[in-house]
Amino acid sequence: MKTDIEIAREAVLEPIVTVAGQLGMHDDDLELYGKYKAKITEEYIKSIQDAPDGKLILVTAINPTPAGEGKTTTSIGLGQAFGKMGKKAILALREPSLGPCFGIKGGAAGGGYAQVVPMEDLNLHFTGDFHAVTSANNLLAALLDNHIQQGNELGIDPRQVVWKRCLDMNDRVLRNIVVGLGNKTDGTVREDHFVITVASEIMAILCLASDIRDLKERLGRIIVAYNYEGNPVTAADLNAVGAMATLLKDAMKPNLIQTLEHTPALIHGGPFANIAHGCNSIRATKTALKMADYVITEAGFGADLGAEKFFDIKCVMADLKPDAVVLVATIRALKYNGGVPKEELSAENMEALKKGIVNLEKHIENLQKYGVPIIVTLNSFVTDTTAEVDFVRQFCEERNCEFELSQVWEKGGEGGIMLARKVLHTLETKSSAFCPLYESTISLMEKIQTVAREIYGAKNVVYTPSAKTQIQKLESLGFGNLPVCMAKTQYSLSDDPTLLGRPENFEITIREAYVSAGAGFVVVLTGAVMTMPGLPKKPAAFGIDVNDNGVITGLF
Repeated sequence: MKTDIEIAREAVLEPIVTVAGQLGMHDDDLELYGKYKAKITEEYIKSIQDAPDGKLILVTAINPTPAGEGKTTTSIGLGQAFGKMGKKAILALREPSLGPCFGIKGGAAGGGYAQVVPMEDLNLHFTGDFHAVTSANNLLAALLDNHIQQGNELGIDPRQVVWKRCLDMNDRVLRNIVVGLGNKTDGTVREDHFVITVASEIMAILCLASDIRDLKERLGRIIVAYNYEGNPVTAADLNAVGAMATLLKDAMKPNLIQTLEHTPALIHGGPFANIAHGCNSIRATKTALKMADYVITEAGFGADLGAEKFFDIKCVMADLKPDAVVLVATIRALKYNGGVPKEELSAENMEALKKGIVNLEKHIENLQKYGVPIIVTLNSFVTDTTAEVDFVRQFCEERNCEFELSQVWEKGGEGGIMLARKVLHTLETKSSAFCPLYESTISLMEKIQTVAREIYGAKNVVYTPSAKTQIQKLESLGFGNLPVCMAKTQYSLSDDPTLLGRPENFEITIREAYVSAGAGFVVVLTGAVMTMPGLPKKPAAFGIDVNDNGVITGLF
């Protein structure tokens, strides 16, 4: 089997204006970034607002394992399958971050014969959206420190600066730094921090803002620090909004590319799901719903993170009502959850499968709480046995879930037709009764406890003294009605990445809480989750290169 980058490089791409033509778009509706990628104009977005909405299909997964689940691959393959069946479908996905691309996870363009292309462009600089977010974030940081240096009229307490700088790279040494060293003219000495760009509040704002006006209002609400009286200081107080919005103007426009089989794909925004809200932009999703009959989107990592935030944050804010959800699993991942080492996953092991399938069971139960019809799909591997597949099929059907295999990695859209038919059958025979998990009127602690107990399966929630104080302060400042964005390890339903399967009788520890007032949610940090990841001992960067002819190798 060829590598992903070899398959992508051999693909014959259509000019992006031709792909757009499938959707009834014209050349003037696009802002071209070369021959194969473009941004959609504001004029076109406005022109389709009265069009009817298509069906919204969410793709999510069980907790990720080293064996790989193929959620993005499944999303893309499903879109290609709709295209092969003559259905008007479009993908609405996130942009990849450079951090995991050069770290351990790799890119996020799908895999095998279910990819979005140009793969190299998407995984690297693409259309510059992430650079715009980084620049806007760090402009605000610079204006903040400059204000303190130039007399500090707002009375900002340097010990209570909460705005962090950002970088789209895994760099652990920047988690905790000291700035302002040197001469008096070099600024005020204080402790500072970096987060990865996809964890920046500006990324969340970009993905949640409906238009430029809403973007500016959200940017203005960002809390950057507290003054000596303990009152919040905002980006609007620093007169930073206009310049930040200017940097983000083009980044607000959704990007259009294609799959290997020329299915249109809107790729826009990219907040992480373990430390942010994990969904592509509202603008891209809502625009896609006006452009096609079927929209396939995804939410990051497992359903305990991505899907929960998709439902309880994105859908609530955007008034979206998903019509179906596809839950991706693999036999290999289920056996890994049953205690089988990665090196032994190819052998049939019914005992481990029965033990590990409880992880899938919990995700099914969780998704059913939202009232959206579920289709479970197994991303197929050649090592899967008939007995293993039949066991999972029966397990799902006993829990009132549709089930179908997916072979899109190997066969592209053709390998997803059976899944697409099952999705279409579900859309035609089952109606969605979507409802969020909790009401906005309950307290922040009640929201945290609801997610921890109902979604994670925790028996109790423990708060550090500082976290409890922070939550109380946020409620006193009027932020108690906001949803919670839980930052948690993606590898377990608990906050301990080593607890696989379906952990029971565990506690979730809340160590920090802060408000992203512009985004419109309260971020709650659990366990030891990091907002600036580090590189592994052998990062993927070691295998990435470019030859004398400019051909890139090693991306995956």
